[in-house]
Amino acid sequence: MKTNQFYFDLPQELIAQKPSDRRGESRLIVLDRSSGRYTHSTMQAFPDFIDENTLLVVNNSRVRKARLFGTSKTGGRVEFLLVKKISDTKWTAMVSKKKKQHPGKKFIFPGGIAGEIAEDLGDLRSIQFSDTVDDTYLDKFGHIPLPPYIKREDNKEDWSRYQTVYAKKTGSAAAPTAGLHFTDEIISKIKEKGIGIVPVTLHVGLGTFIPVRAENIEDHKMHEEEYEISSETAEQINTAKKAGKKILAVGTTSTRTLESAWTHEGIKPGRASTDLFIYPGYKFKVVDQMLTNFHTPDSSLIILVSAFAGTENIKKAYQEAVRKGYRFFSYGDAMFIR
Repeated sequence: MKTNQFYFDLPQELIAQKPSDRRGESRLIVLDRSSGRYTHSTMQAFPDFIDENTLLVVNNSRVRKARLFGTSKTGGRVEFLLVKKISDTKWTAMVSKKKKQHPGKKFIFPGGIAGEIAEDLGDLRSIQFSDTVDDTYLDKFGHIPLPPYIKREDNKEDWSRYQTVYAKKTGSAAAPTAGLHFTDEIISKIKEKGIGIVPVTLHVGLGTFIPVRAENIEDHKMHEEEYEISSETAEQINTAKKAGKKILAVGTTSTRTLESAWTHEGIKPGRASTDLFIYPGYKFKVVDQMLTNFHTPDSSLIILVSAFAGTENIKKAYQEAVRKGYRFFSYGDAMFIR
Protein backbone atom coordinates (compact mmCIF):
# COMPACT_ATOMS: atom_id res chain seq x y z
CA MET A 1 0.00 0.00 0.00
CA LYS A 2 1.39 3.39 -1.02
CA THR A 3 2.03 6.02 1.65
CA ASN A 4 0.71 8.78 -0.63
CA GLN A 5 -2.77 7.24 -0.35
CA PHE A 6 -2.89 8.95 3.03
CA TYR A 7 -2.05 12.41 1.75
CA PHE A 8 -4.63 15.21 1.75
CA ASP A 9 -4.57 18.92 0.97
CA LEU A 10 -4.97 21.11 4.01
CA PRO A 11 -5.25 24.91 3.97
CA GLN A 12 -2.56 26.40 6.20
CA GLU A 13 -5.11 28.49 8.08
CA LEU A 14 -6.72 25.29 9.46
CA ILE A 15 -3.55 24.25 11.30
CA ALA A 16 -4.25 25.30 14.89
CA GLN A 17 -1.51 27.62 16.15
CA LYS A 18 -2.84 27.89 19.68
CA PRO A 19 -5.32 26.05 21.89
CA SER A 20 -9.01 26.93 22.00
CA ASP A 21 -9.90 29.84 24.27
CA ARG A 22 -11.09 27.39 26.91
CA ARG A 23 -10.14 23.74 27.30
CA GLY A 24 -12.95 21.42 26.27
CA GLU A 25 -14.57 23.79 23.77
CA SER A 26 -13.31 22.02 20.65
CA ARG A 27 -15.57 20.75 17.89
CA LEU A 28 -16.15 17.03 17.43
CA ILE A 29 -16.96 14.82 14.46
CA VAL A 30 -18.65 11.57 15.50
CA LEU A 31 -17.91 8.88 12.91
CA ASP A 32 -19.74 5.55 12.69
CA ARG A 33 -17.12 3.24 11.22
CA SER A 34 -19.67 0.62 10.16
CA SER A 35 -21.78 2.93 8.01
CA GLY A 36 -19.32 5.76 7.34
CA ARG A 37 -21.90 8.28 8.51
CA TYR A 38 -20.79 11.21 10.63
CA THR A 39 -22.37 13.95 12.68
CA HIS A 40 -21.06 17.26 13.98
CA SER A 41 -20.97 18.01 17.68
CA THR A 42 -18.69 19.39 20.42
CA MET A 43 -16.43 17.93 23.09
CA GLN A 44 -18.85 19.20 25.73
CA ALA A 45 -21.36 16.69 24.38
CA PHE A 46 -18.83 13.84 24.15
CA PRO A 47 -20.08 12.07 27.33
CA ASP A 48 -23.54 11.81 25.74
CA PHE A 49 -22.16 9.71 22.89
CA ILE A 50 -20.51 7.13 25.15
CA ASP A 51 -22.48 3.98 25.86
CA GLU A 52 -22.73 3.17 29.57
CA ASN A 53 -21.29 -0.28 28.87
CA THR A 54 -17.84 1.23 28.17
CA LEU A 55 -14.41 1.47 29.76
CA LEU A 56 -12.33 4.55 28.89
CA VAL A 57 -8.54 4.21 28.66
CA VAL A 58 -6.31 7.31 28.80
CA ASN A 59 -2.57 7.92 28.49
CA ASN A 60 -1.37 9.70 31.63
CA SER A 61 2.12 10.53 30.33
CA ARG A 62 3.28 14.05 31.10
CA VAL A 63 5.19 16.17 28.59
CA ARG A 64 8.61 17.32 29.73
CA LYS A 65 10.21 20.60 28.68
CA ALA A 66 12.36 18.57 26.33
CA ARG A 67 13.37 21.33 23.91
CA LEU A 68 16.81 22.87 24.52
CA PHE A 69 18.85 25.33 22.51
CA GLY A 70 22.61 24.98 22.31
CA THR A 71 25.16 27.43 20.92
CA SER A 72 28.05 26.12 18.84
CA LYS A 73 31.59 27.52 18.87
CA THR A 74 30.77 29.56 15.76
CA GLY A 75 27.73 31.09 17.47
CA GLY A 76 25.12 29.03 15.64
CA ARG A 77 21.89 28.23 17.51
CA VAL A 78 20.88 24.57 17.33
CA GLU A 79 17.70 23.01 18.66
CA PHE A 80 17.80 19.72 20.59
CA LEU A 81 14.63 17.75 21.31
CA LEU A 82 15.57 15.33 24.09
CA VAL A 83 13.86 12.01 23.44
CA LYS A 84 15.29 9.41 25.82
CA LYS A 85 17.43 9.61 28.94
CA ILE A 86 20.40 7.25 28.86
CA SER A 87 22.00 8.50 32.10
CA ASP A 88 21.96 11.66 34.23
CA THR A 89 24.34 13.29 31.76
CA LYS A 90 23.51 11.58 28.45
CA TRP A 91 20.42 11.69 26.23
CA THR A 92 19.31 10.81 22.73
CA ALA A 93 17.88 13.77 20.86
CA MET A 94 16.49 15.01 17.58
CA VAL A 95 18.72 17.84 16.38
CA SER A 96 18.08 20.67 13.94
CA LYS A 97 20.41 21.01 10.92
CA LYS A 98 20.94 17.29 11.43
CA LYS A 99 23.44 16.71 8.62
CA LYS A 100 25.86 19.17 10.22
CA GLN A 101 25.72 17.58 13.68
CA HIS A 102 28.62 15.13 13.69
CA PRO A 103 30.13 13.27 16.68
CA GLY A 104 32.61 15.53 18.46
CA LYS A 105 30.74 18.77 17.79
CA LYS A 106 30.42 20.82 20.98
CA PHE A 107 27.78 23.21 22.31
CA ILE A 108 27.08 25.41 25.30
CA PHE A 109 23.62 25.11 26.88
CA PRO A 110 21.72 27.33 29.35
CA GLY A 111 23.20 27.38 32.84
CA GLY A 112 26.71 27.00 31.44
CA ILE A 113 26.43 23.26 30.77
CA ALA A 114 28.56 21.95 27.91
CA GLY A 115 27.45 19.22 25.54
CA GLU A 116 29.08 17.12 22.84
CA ILE A 117 27.54 15.00 20.10
CA ALA A 118 28.61 11.46 20.99
CA GLU A 119 26.99 9.26 18.33
CA ASP A 120 25.16 9.51 15.03
CA LEU A 121 22.07 7.29 15.44
CA GLY A 122 20.36 8.09 12.15
CA ASP A 123 17.23 10.08 13.02
CA LEU A 124 18.78 10.82 16.42
CA ARG A 125 22.06 11.89 17.96
CA SER A 126 23.30 10.98 21.43
CA ILE A 127 24.66 13.92 23.37
CA GLN A 128 26.97 13.84 26.38
CA PHE A 129 26.49 16.73 28.82
CA SER A 130 29.07 18.01 31.29
CA ASP A 131 26.58 17.99 34.16
CA THR A 132 23.21 16.52 35.12
CA VAL A 133 20.33 17.26 32.78
CA ASP A 134 17.15 16.13 34.52
CA ASP A 135 13.58 17.39 34.84
CA THR A 136 14.63 19.98 37.42
CA TYR A 137 17.10 21.43 34.92
CA LEU A 138 14.61 21.18 32.04
CA ASP A 139 11.82 22.84 34.03
CA LYS A 140 14.15 25.81 34.47
CA PHE A 141 15.85 26.00 31.06
CA GLY A 142 13.82 23.84 28.68
CA HIS A 143 10.94 24.73 26.37
CA ILE A 144 7.64 23.01 25.66
CA PRO A 145 8.23 20.83 22.57
CA LEU A 146 5.57 22.31 20.33
CA PRO A 147 5.43 20.62 16.90
CA PRO A 148 7.18 22.37 13.99
CA TYR A 149 3.88 23.22 12.27
CA ILE A 150 3.09 25.58 15.16
CA LYS A 151 4.89 28.66 13.92
CA ARG A 152 5.56 30.49 17.17
CA GLU A 153 7.61 30.24 20.33
CA ASP A 154 6.16 28.40 23.31
CA ASN A 155 4.73 30.46 26.18
CA LYS A 156 3.46 30.01 29.73
CA GLU A 157 0.00 29.01 28.53
CA ASP A 158 1.48 26.03 26.70
CA TRP A 159 2.91 24.59 29.90
CA SER A 160 -0.65 23.91 31.09
CA ARG A 161 -2.55 23.57 27.81
CA TYR A 162 -0.03 21.19 26.19
CA GLN A 163 -0.64 18.80 29.11
CA THR A 164 -3.70 16.68 29.81
CA VAL A 165 -5.54 17.39 33.06
CA TYR A 166 -4.75 13.82 34.16
CA ALA A 167 -1.02 13.84 33.25
CA LYS A 168 1.07 12.23 36.00
CA LYS A 169 4.20 10.46 34.75
CA THR A 170 6.79 12.68 33.07
CA GLY A 171 8.50 11.30 29.97
CA SER A 172 6.87 12.42 26.71
CA ALA A 173 8.54 14.54 24.04
CA ALA A 174 5.11 15.44 22.63
CA ALA A 175 1.60 15.51 24.04
CA PRO A 176 -0.88 12.63 23.69
CA THR A 177 -3.11 15.22 22.05
CA ALA A 178 -6.53 13.53 22.08
CA GLY A 179 -6.46 13.88 25.85
CA LEU A 180 -5.97 17.65 25.68
CA HIS A 181 -9.73 18.05 25.13
CA PHE A 182 -10.70 16.70 28.55
CA THR A 183 -11.67 18.94 31.44
CA ASP A 184 -12.48 17.93 35.01
CA GLU A 185 -16.12 18.67 34.16
CA ILE A 186 -16.16 16.34 31.14
CA ILE A 187 -14.47 13.60 33.18
CA SER A 188 -17.06 14.04 35.95
CA LYS A 189 -19.93 13.69 33.46
CA ILE A 190 -18.40 10.47 32.13
CA LYS A 191 -18.02 9.04 35.63
CA GLU A 192 -21.58 10.06 36.53
CA LYS A 193 -22.78 7.67 33.83
CA GLY A 194 -21.00 4.85 35.64
CA ILE A 195 -18.24 4.66 33.04
CA GLY A 196 -14.84 3.69 34.38
CA ILE A 197 -11.64 5.50 33.41
CA VAL A 198 -8.29 3.74 33.69
CA PRO A 199 -4.76 4.99 32.87
CA VAL A 200 -1.93 3.52 30.86
CA THR A 201 1.38 5.25 30.23
CA LEU A 202 3.12 5.55 26.88
CA HIS A 203 5.88 8.13 26.67
CA VAL A 204 5.51 9.77 23.29
CA GLY A 205 8.67 9.75 21.21
CA LEU A 206 9.81 9.18 17.65
CA GLY A 207 7.48 6.25 17.12
CA THR A 208 4.50 8.60 17.27
CA PHE A 209 5.68 11.68 15.41
CA ILE A 210 8.45 10.67 13.00
CA PRO A 211 7.21 10.95 9.37
CA VAL A 212 6.57 7.90 7.22
CA ARG A 213 9.26 8.27 4.56
CA ALA A 214 8.88 4.88 2.87
CA GLU A 215 7.06 4.77 -0.47
CA ASN A 216 5.19 1.66 0.68
CA ILE A 217 3.78 1.76 4.21
CA GLU A 218 4.81 -1.84 4.81
CA ASP A 219 8.45 -0.72 4.63
CA HIS A 220 8.12 1.84 7.43
CA LYS A 221 9.89 0.96 10.66
CA MET A 222 8.52 2.42 13.88
CA HIS A 223 10.91 3.62 16.60
CA GLU A 224 10.37 2.00 19.98
CA GLU A 225 8.45 3.80 22.71
CA GLU A 226 8.21 2.76 26.34
CA TYR A 227 4.87 1.97 27.96
CA GLU A 228 3.60 0.76 31.31
CA ILE A 229 0.33 -0.83 32.38
CA SER A 230 -0.44 -1.41 36.05
CA SER A 231 -1.87 -4.69 37.30
CA GLU A 232 -5.02 -2.85 38.37
CA THR A 233 -5.55 -1.33 34.92
CA ALA A 234 -4.88 -4.66 33.20
CA GLU A 235 -7.37 -6.41 35.47
CA GLN A 236 -10.08 -3.82 34.82
CA ILE A 237 -9.58 -4.00 31.04
CA ASN A 238 -9.56 -7.80 31.01
CA THR A 239 -12.69 -7.92 33.18
CA ALA A 240 -14.41 -5.40 30.90
CA LYS A 241 -13.51 -7.41 27.79
CA LYS A 242 -14.88 -10.61 29.32
CA ALA A 243 -18.09 -8.78 30.26
CA GLY A 244 -18.54 -7.56 26.69
CA LYS A 245 -17.89 -3.92 27.48
CA LYS A 246 -16.54 -1.58 24.82
CA ILE A 247 -12.97 -0.37 25.25
CA LEU A 248 -12.69 3.30 24.26
CA ALA A 249 -9.08 4.38 23.78
CA VAL A 250 -8.29 8.08 24.10
CA GLY A 251 -5.72 8.68 21.39
CA THR A 252 -3.49 6.65 19.13
CA THR A 253 -0.92 6.22 21.92
CA SER A 254 -3.44 4.50 24.22
CA THR A 255 -4.53 2.39 21.25
CA ARG A 256 -1.00 1.24 20.44
CA THR A 257 -0.31 0.53 24.11
CA LEU A 258 -3.36 -1.71 24.46
CA GLU A 259 -2.81 -3.54 21.20
CA SER A 260 0.88 -4.06 22.06
CA ALA A 261 0.12 -5.48 25.50
CA TRP A 262 -2.49 -7.99 24.33
CA THR A 263 -1.79 -11.71 24.69
CA HIS A 264 -4.05 -14.75 24.34
CA GLU A 265 -4.66 -14.40 28.09
CA GLY A 266 -5.60 -10.72 27.87
CA ILE A 267 -3.75 -7.48 28.63
CA LYS A 268 -0.35 -8.17 30.16
CA PRO A 269 0.67 -5.69 32.89
CA GLY A 270 4.16 -4.31 33.34
CA ARG A 271 6.72 -2.21 31.50
CA ALA A 272 7.73 -2.86 27.92
CA SER A 273 8.60 -1.16 24.64
CA THR A 274 6.58 -1.17 21.45
CA ASP A 275 7.38 -0.55 17.81
CA LEU A 276 3.92 -1.68 16.67
CA PHE A 277 2.93 -0.08 13.37
CA ILE A 278 -0.81 -0.34 12.76
CA TYR A 279 -1.93 0.02 9.14
CA PRO A 280 -4.93 -1.16 7.08
CA GLY A 281 -5.37 -4.89 7.36
CA TYR A 282 -4.52 -4.95 11.06
CA LYS A 283 -7.07 -6.81 13.22
CA PHE A 284 -7.77 -4.91 16.42
CA LYS A 285 -7.87 -7.13 19.47
CA VAL A 286 -8.67 -4.72 22.31
CA VAL A 287 -9.91 -1.33 21.14
CA ASP A 288 -13.55 -0.93 20.07
CA GLN A 289 -13.81 2.87 19.94
CA MET A 290 -11.35 5.74 19.72
CA LEU A 291 -11.21 9.47 20.42
CA THR A 292 -8.53 11.09 18.30
CA ASN A 293 -7.38 14.37 16.76
CA PHE A 294 -7.05 15.19 13.06
CA HIS A 295 -3.60 14.05 11.98
CA THR A 296 -0.92 15.15 9.55
CA PRO A 297 -0.90 13.76 5.99
CA ASP A 298 1.17 10.63 5.31
CA SER A 299 1.75 10.06 9.04
CA SER A 300 1.63 6.80 10.98
CA LEU A 301 -1.24 8.35 12.95
CA ILE A 302 -3.61 8.92 10.02
CA ILE A 303 -2.64 5.45 8.79
CA LEU A 304 -3.60 3.99 12.20
CA VAL A 305 -7.01 5.67 12.32
CA SER A 306 -7.59 4.59 8.71
CA ALA A 307 -6.90 1.00 9.78
CA PHE A 308 -9.45 1.42 12.56
CA ALA A 309 -12.23 3.27 10.76
CA GLY A 310 -11.59 2.42 7.11
CA THR A 311 -9.48 4.47 4.72
CA GLU A 312 -12.44 5.79 2.70
CA ASN A 313 -14.37 6.72 5.86
CA ILE A 314 -11.41 8.72 7.15
CA LYS A 315 -10.90 10.45 3.79
CA LYS A 316 -14.54 11.54 3.65
CA ALA A 317 -14.56 12.67 7.29
CA TYR A 318 -11.36 14.67 6.77
CA GLN A 319 -12.77 16.28 3.63
CA GLU A 320 -15.85 17.27 5.62
CA ALA A 321 -13.68 18.65 8.43
CA VAL A 322 -11.77 20.79 5.91
CA ARG A 323 -15.02 21.96 4.32
CA LYS A 324 -16.44 22.95 7.71
CA GLY A 325 -13.24 24.69 8.81
CA TYR A 326 -12.26 22.37 11.64
CA ARG A 327 -8.94 23.05 13.38
CA PHE A 328 -6.26 20.43 12.68
CA PHE A 329 -3.39 18.72 14.51
CA SER A 330 -2.20 19.02 18.13
CA TYR A 331 -4.25 22.01 19.26
CA GLY A 332 -7.08 21.23 16.86
CA ASP A 333 -10.52 19.61 17.05
CA ALA A 334 -11.42 15.98 17.66
CA MET A 335 -13.04 12.90 16.15
CA PHE A 336 -14.88 10.14 17.99
CA ILE A 337 -14.81 6.88 16.02
CA ARG A 338 -17.31 4.30 17.16
